[in-house]
Amino acid sequence: MAIHLTKESKVLVQGMTGGEGMKHTRRMLAAGTNVVGGVNPRKAGRTVDFDDRAVPVFGSVADGMRSTGADVTVVFVPPAFAKAAVTEAADAGIGLAVVITEGIPVHDSVAFTAYATACGTRVVGPNCPGLISPGQSNAGIIPADITKPGRIGLVSKSGTLTYQLMYELRDVGFSTCVGIGGDPVVGTTHIDCLAAFEDDPDTDLVVLIGEIGGDAEERAAAYVRDHLTKPVVGYIAGFTAPEGRTMGHAGAIVSGSSGTAQAKKEALEAAGVRVGSTPTETARLVLDLLGSGA
Repeated sequence: MAIHLTKESKVLVQGMTGGEGMKHTRRMLAAGTNVVGGVNPRKAGRTVDFDDRAVPVFGSVADGMRSTGADVTVVFVPPAFAKAAVTEAADAGIGLAVVITEGIPVHDSVAFTAYATACGTRVVGPNCPGLISPGQSNAGIIPADITKPGRIGLVSKSGTLTYQLMYELRDVGFSTCVGIGGDPVVGTTHIDCLAAFEDDPDTDLVVLIGEIGGDAEERAAAYVRDHLTKPVVGYIAGFTAPEGRTMGHAGAIVSGSSGTAQAKKEALEAAGVRVGSTPTETARLVLDLLGSGA
């Protein structure tokens, strides 16, 4: 199994005919993703050739769903159009919208994540690399060739660290890796993924990657303490960040001791999570736990 994305998922790509959409659609197809269509109202009725696969273009998400049975959409549209794209997908009733676009105004993200939730659509992102269930499906921009199927679940704010842990643990493999994005407002949280991994019989251990700013990791720690029976290994990016500076992701804002890497590390460790000081040490902790049968 996997969480949120499996070999049965049928994927639309909003913005497929743009430069980024074309490039990453080709990569998703090469990874085995069942991309069933693109969405562009100005190019409806055409097909786009990707090597040996011709992918139809639909005028709307609703049209694509009716014609193909799609249940996932990946959003590659400019920031100004992201709110409308996700709203359209939610109105169509799609189950999962993966929003890759970065630079979306926070008020737009607040609006479309709330609207999608009310419509029963899960949003992953925005400003995220997407998610991959290796050997099954890949929705987004995560490289598919750096790991293999396995029994580790991964949830991360950081795209780069997602890739690094996938590579560090490539000999063990993953059930699903979810890049939730680092913006202040995201549709799917650490807690959402922790709950799904806890319920997934093919996930034995969870890696949680956080970063400075906000309190998402502290809330995740409380959830681990109260609800997780599977081992969790953590890593927090930003131990060397200068105090009082806004770093990297829009959500990485530290005020006083709130949101610091140390505070997050302490909260996770108090919940029984083993926290690495570097990505490589984090990978070693995972291997130690798997080797001990924990």
